[in-house]
Amino acid sequence: MSLNILVVDDSGVIRKMIIKTLRLAGVPVSEAHEAGDGQGGLDALDAHWIDMVFADLNMPGMNGEEMIARIRASSEWGDMPIVIISTEGSETRIQKLLDANTRFIHKPFTPETVRNVVTEMLGVGHEPS
Repeated sequence: MSLNILVVDDSGVIRKMIIKTLRLAGVPVSEAHEAGDGQGGLDALDAHWIDMVFADLNMPGMNGEEMIARIRASSEWGDMPIVIISTEGSETRIQKLLDANTRFIHKPFTPETVRNVVTEMLGVGHEPS
């Protein structure tokens, strides 16, 4: 199974690093779409078939929390697998996101951490034995 992913982060460097890390981790990425804020993320979901979203929280305009709330409220995308990759340190804020059925990865991250989360959520991305 190849994945179409969406990476939403206000840093283009971080977006590229997440995509490269997914590929290094052995996650089968077919298409990688990018957005610089939450509204761009929603627009990308409208325009492309997306299997999984990776998002930052702190972005200008629409932040990651608002984007996640809109995705979860949508009849079309409500069950979209979402992984937050952030430096966020507030346990209360992180718990709120986990309660919204997301996974959380702290920056900096390793390919193994990313692969393990993708494998846990979708059953893909594990290395062959």
